[in-house]
Amino acid sequence: MTDEDAPRGDNEVTGPEALARVKELVEDIDFTMLTTHDEAGNLVSRPMSTREMDDAGDIWFFTSDDTKKVDEVEADHAVGLAYLDAKGMRFVSVAGAARVVHDRSRMEQLYTPSLDIWFEDGLETPGIALLRVTPREVEFWEPAHGKIVMAAGMLKALLTRDTPDDTMRHGRISC
Repeated sequence: MTDEDAPRGDNEVTGPEALARVKELVEDIDFTMLTTHDEAGNLVSRPMSTREMDDAGDIWFFTSDDTKKVDEVEADHAVGLAYLDAKGMRFVSVAGAARVVHDRSRMEQLYTPSLDIWFEDGLETPGIALLRVTPREVEFWEPAHGKIVMAAGMLKALLTRDTPDDTMRHGRISC
């Protein structure tokens, strides 16, 4: 991943610092909405639980071969991921390319018993697969100085009818 050559503000983060922060956010927030294109070209989303963001920046999920999302990913690899932590005011947006992966050793590394809810026979479940999303563009937003300072800044801006300043930290990575 490389950083974008755009002007940045004081709270703009790029490069290795942004990548490290995205990894922390993605793995901490866990659930995301995966957006694909259906047969009619509509955008459709469903929740997914993140297993890992690896050192190459790929984001991994478990799935089943016999799902609509797999059909949609195989027809059009372009996907979006939207992570949201409303209480922490943390957000991540990922535009990337998805691929279905059948790699038993990788599955063994990423599988946990909590997945037994969806995969009754664990790794022996017929059709179990991995979904790998390779990011192309990633952005994140989070409080620059913590939630309390952010809330105070927003309240001040509301009272003074001024634009809040220095409340959110933003990061962008072009991969």
